[in-house]
Amino acid sequence: MTELELQPAARHAYIARINRVVDHISANLAGTLDLQALADVAYFSPWHFHRVFQAVTGETLADCVRRLRLEAAAQRLIFTPQTALQIALDTGFASAEVFSRAFRAHFGMTPTAWRRGGWREWATRRQIELSKIHQGNHKPNQDSIMALFKDRTLWPAGPVPSSEKTLAMHIELKTLPPMRLAYMRNTGPYGDGVAQLWQRFAAWCGQHGYMNPRPKMYGISQDNPEITPADKCRYDACIEVNEAFKPQGEIGVQNFGGGRYACGRFTGKPGNEVHEAWMHMFAEWLPQSGYQPDNKPALELYEEDFVMDPKTGNFSCWLCVPVKTL
Repeated sequence: MTELELQPAARHAYIARINRVVDHISANLAGTLDLQALADVAYFSPWHFHRVFQAVTGETLADCVRRLRLEAAAQRLIFTPQTALQIALDTGFASAEVFSRAFRAHFGMTPTAWRRGGWREWATRRQIELSKIHQGNHKPNQDSIMALFKDRTLWPAGPVPSSEKTLAMHIELKTLPPMRLAYMRNTGPYGDGVAQLWQRFAAWCGQHGYMNPRPKMYGISQDNPEITPADKCRYDACIEVNEAFKPQGEIGVQNFGGGRYACGRFTGKPGNEVHEAWMHMFAEWLPQSGYQPDNKPALELYEEDFVMDPKTGNFSCWLCVPVKTL
């Protein structure tokens, strides 16, 4: 057992610093991302930073930088008209040749083949992988979801209408404002560990006076699970904070850019019903809408009057997809 495993409080502080580094990489893909620069972001000595990073994330710093650059490039190849060269330069590759070689090594195909539809095969493999993980973790996930109902001071109980049919989801366009967000992160398959994350985050919010009155709360999916390996997907539970707020423990701070979102009103149960609603928005509503996904994270919006129905397990929230015109 390592020192990080023996001391949970210290481990949380380490995780917060590493989260800050990963966020910095994602926001500065074309910048200088060498060991010294990233150690400075984490406030760690460069002599030991790479070992700490690998211990916390399970991948080397160089592998993480390469993966995040390639995943961002893969996303842009699907959703933007930029040339492969421009995407390569914008995500930190020195040339089209270097980019193409790295892309083929990671995804098993060229950027051109990916853009022409090869990404669908990759996405299918990721979906199958995630489905198997969810099947294997079904019982623990259900137990975690049921635990959310136990603390009524954090998750108020109330009647929630019966589940709406997915095809009947009410969808409207919203312009979300830029926000400064305090967040707690879960890294792993979307759906696994998220219930525990919300329980811990709500407890932290309650201890620090953020639950009276109740704020809007946001669940941000930082990665595309059809591109990013399940064990590397980042999900952040968030609330808005002012400029005076400082990161503390495992609570970090991020800037949300805001923008245009297609928001579907979901009512139903955690787990598969939420997943089906997300799939409906991307696969059914979006292609007929006149919009395309924008290159930003999707999010869940939980309003101030959020309640969970202890009889049915139902809750309501908005599922928000970043969009732009075709």
